Amino acid sequence: MFQPERRKESMDATQILAPDADGVQRAVALLRAAELVAFPTETVYGLGGDAMSDLAVARIYEAKGRPRFNPLIAHVSDMAMARRLAVFDDRAKALAARFWPGPLTLVLPLRDDAGLSPYVTAELPTVAIRLPAHPVARALIAAFGGPLAAPSANPSGRVSPTRADHVVDGLQGRIAAVIDGGACEVGVESTILGLFERTELLRPGGVTVEEIEALTGPLVTGGDAARPNAPGQLASHYAPNAPVRLEAEDTRAGEVRIGFGAGPCDLNLSPTSSLIEAAANLFHVLRAADALAQGRPIAIAPIPDTGLGLAINDRLRRAAAPR
Repeated sequence: MFQPERRKESMDATQILAPDADGVQRAVALLRAAELVAFPTETVYGLGGDAMSDLAVARIYEAKGRPRFNPLIAHVSDMAMARRLAVFDDRAKALAARFWPGPLTLVLPLRDDAGLSPYVTAELPTVAIRLPAHPVARALIAAFGGPLAAPSANPSGRVSPTRADHVVDGLQGRIAAVIDGGACEVGVESTILGLFERTELLRPGGVTVEEIEALTGPLVTGGDAARPNAPGQLASHYAPNAPVRLEAEDTRAGEVRIGFGAGPCDLNLSPTSSLIEAAANLFHVLRAADALAQGRPIAIAPIPDTGLGLAINDRLRRAAAPR
């Protein structure tokens, strides 16, 4: 298997680029040299590399410490680029027309002539594709002129980044640059659908199941933590350093409490019980709680398991899983 050349010395400090035309062009130059650039999307910050380059994609796995069997998402700037990578059936066309650009990833049959590095797909016959809504992400991909492989821009298994400083905290010196586009609006990763014999929910995310089922009819749950066919399926993921207790109706001695709605707490995902606000705040609040806890347990109030709450609870269950 191809291995990236090991850098004899650590990289220079990660550059912080402005989300303007100059910043995008500087990022493109780095990407064309097979370097890695983190960039904002509406969900979380992605760690971008040239999806056609074995070297660039291998560097993504190396920088994150990500297992090679866990496939990546190819991010595109328009439908024409997406169609060059995958086969779109009528279901895929309808879903793309309804939810793209936006926080939905489709796992589709890989075209024979797609030209992607096999490391993007983990050598599976399918590819995960997303057309993000964030203007900086789309401008970057369009200026680069090809798809970017882009998992979340953080060490594998840890809390996802929704701000540029989160990226720097985890990947300083491991990547060339990050485009600082401010806080991510949605705050949880994209929903992933597998368009197989049946339409399978592989990961809940920024598009709710209720919205999707209004178009597709009932979904079935798919995915396998032992052999992922899409990102976000590993049992332990999104984890802070501190242990996490879920569905906490009370606060035990020594715990840092994350609340939802009214009531005493140290940090609150949404004082008004808004699932949209809670999703946008989730990873930033988890990071703040981890810093406050200093190894003490984090207790998290119950979150309704509907709408965006399905994605929030998925992330929290994986954050609390044995490591």
